[in-house]
Amino acid sequence: MKKPNLTIKDIAKALNISVSTVSRALNNHPDISRETIEMVQNYAKEHKYTPNSLALSLRTKQSNIIGVIVPELANHFFSSVLSGMEMVAEEEDYRVIVCQSSENSEKEKHNIQTLINARVCGVLVSMAKTTTDYRHFKELVDSEIPLVFFDRICTGIDSSKVVVDDYYGTFTAVDYMIRSGCRRIAFLGATLNLEISKNRRNGYLDALIKYGLPVDENLIRQADTKQLGYQEAMDLLQSDLRPDAFMAMNDYTASGVLCATKQLRLKVPEEVSIFGFSNSNISQDTDPMLSTMDQHPQKVGEEAMRLIIEHIKGQGGERTKNRLVRTTMILRETTRRIE
Repeated sequence: MKKPNLTIKDIAKALNISVSTVSRALNNHPDISRETIEMVQNYAKEHKYTPNSLALSLRTKQSNIIGVIVPELANHFFSSVLSGMEMVAEEEDYRVIVCQSSENSEKEKHNIQTLINARVCGVLVSMAKTTTDYRHFKELVDSEIPLVFFDRICTGIDSSKVVVDDYYGTFTAVDYMIRSGCRRIAFLGATLNLEISKNRRNGYLDALIKYGLPVDENLIRQADTKQLGYQEAMDLLQSDLRPDAFMAMNDYTASGVLCATKQLRLKVPEEVSIFGFSNSNISQDTDPMLSTMDQHPQKVGEEAMRLIIEHIKGQGGERTKNRLVRTTMILRETTRRIE
């Protein structure tokens, strides 16, 4: 049977002092003698006492717990973001509760309510791609709980945001493929509910416009998974006007495109160039390895956590702040070299 956690009542009983004295000694209260403080804290340390954060928040109506909602945990980008968040939170003595929406707006609403009930002191959110109703986010704002969006932001809520330069990152990648000789570039994006999808699509379109290339709506498809990337690429690569390059929403989609080129025995990058987005682990596991845009997810996490802590502490003055994380182009084996 699991041994129950030590409480301040247990410490008080063992040391024959009051519960209030134990509580104040653990918090270095000036009214408690140094001798008593050391006695209580040494006993607590020896018996591995840990404070009940939820109980403390119920008493004080505040906590040092920050809630984070991500669309999926089994995703290289979001797991790296969480790593950055937890590093900063630990430095600042905050704890993190992580919820997964699984790309489901109803589950996301449930996550929000769970975090409100847990009396978190702030919430970080990357929005589910099925979310179109923002009232659950408004409930956080109305409850005066600091809210920061990261990566997948919500433009319908007045809150701080940390974003990647999705527009410029995609523009840079497509610009490079055009300069390498590509002329019929397909774009595989995601639902336009998401701001990142709009920004990446616009980056693609503006790169074509820059070089006077026609915009072919048939080359613009919705595909943000490996399977969808494979299906759309198979369709396009077997059409009469075959694309000579693909700009993918993410590395998973790009890997699906690569699978299609192999099945059709097309040479990469000589006949078809492929550009991913994220610089996830899969980008180096493919053969050939994927060219991609590095989103620097750990930095996204660090910036988002620092920003929410600033709001919790009331620092900086401005009600809302926006921070931008620049992408970096990573050229590997799925794109031609510029002569």
